[in-house]
Amino acid sequence: MLPKVLSSEKKYQGRAFTVRVDEVEIKPGVVSRLDIVEHTGAVTLLPLDEAGHLWFIRQYRHSAREWILELPAGTLEPGEDPRVGAARELQEEIGMRAGKIAELVGFWLAPGYSTEYMHLYLATDLTPAPLEQDEDEVITVEKLSIPRALELAATGELRDSKSLIGLLTAARRFGW
Repeated sequence: MLPKVLSSEKKYQGRAFTVRVDEVEIKPGVVSRLDIVEHTGAVTLLPLDEAGHLWFIRQYRHSAREWILELPAGTLEPGEDPRVGAARELQEEIGMRAGKIAELVGFWLAPGYSTEYMHLYLATDLTPAPLEQDEDEVITVEKLSIPRALELAATGELRDSKSLIGLLTAARRFGW
C-alpha cells in the first residue's frame, strides 16, 4: 500500500520545474513533509556515428560552476512524446538528425526529491540537420572514440550521471 498524501501545495513555478511541498503519512502515525521538484521529463542521446565515435557536448552548468562533458540531452515539453523530444534535442545540440533512434533504458534521475524521468536513446545513421540552439546554452561538440569515452568514465573525468548511465548501459549491452 502506498503512503497517503495528506496535502500538497505548490510553492514555486519556474521555467523548467515546479516545487511543491507534500505532507505524507509514510506509515500509520508518521507524517513527513517532503519537498518535491515536479519535472516534465527529459531525454538523453547516445549519438554514435559510422566511424564509431560517440558525440558529446561540453556545456557550462552554473550549478556546478564548470564546463561539463555530457551526452546531448534536454527537457521534454509538457505532453511531448520522448522520441520527438530526442530528435529535436539532437538537432539543437549537435546539429545532426538520426536515421534510427532506439530507446535503451529509462530511469529516475533523482527519485528522492524529483519526478524527472529520463529516457535514454541510441541515435545512429547521423546526418547534418542543425536547429538553432537554445538562447541560454553555450555548447561545443566533442567526438570521442568509445575506448576514450570509457577511459574518461573510469578515471572520473566524465562525471555527469545521465552520461555515465548512457555510456555504461550501451557498453554492457553492445560489449564495448
